[in-house]
Amino acid sequence: MSILNINWKPEFGTIFTWFAMDKNGKIAVMVNNCFGDLPKCLLSIENAELLLDQLNEYMWEESSVYLTYPQNKRGDFKLDLYSYWRHKNNLGKEAIIAELINDFIHSGHYSDANLAINKGFFEYQAIEGSFEGEDYPVGYNDKTKMGDYFRYLMPTIYASIEDFPEELRHGIVVSDIIDFTNDRLLDNDKINDYFPRMYKK
Repeated sequence: MSILNINWKPEFGTIFTWFAMDKNGKIAVMVNNCFGDLPKCLLSIENAELLLDQLNEYMWEESSVYLTYPQNKRGDFKLDLYSYWRHKNNLGKEAIIAELINDFIHSGHYSDANLAINKGFFEYQAIEGSFEGEDYPVGYNDKTKMGDYFRYLMPTIYASIEDFPEELRHGIVVSDIIDFTNDRLLDNDKINDYFPRMYKK
């Protein structure tokens, strides 16, 4: 039984990955890391969890239903902000980029870097940790809190809604104000203001 519904609240436990489109039609993968909120418009969908599972299976090329994938974009990626908590033993940006490249070489389409390089997705991660302040995005100088989404990876060639099967597009939330090329941090308290609606053809 799905745990996602209009009354769901983020808490320690299951990590949800959802998908968003900005005002310019660019696509981001949003990883809530347990503490990031999900937009109400998404939570209002019947079987929202099943739909997210289908989108994630398609993203990782594991779908048994949607077997046709766009051609690899063969772009590059940029590392923007990254988690202090996850990388506290290795905080050098160059070292993290090297880790991402190594993972891409060995894991292929199962790597985070591939999401930017070949899928053309931005990737945002929610601030996590076991208590407030344990984690924060390195490289961002303003105040943040658990659950805020920070821009982790940036593609150089961009995906669009056309990169998804028509049957799955209604599972992507849409913003009329956010620009993934400019907005590095998304306030978790404003997630419904940023993303008020689902994609409709």
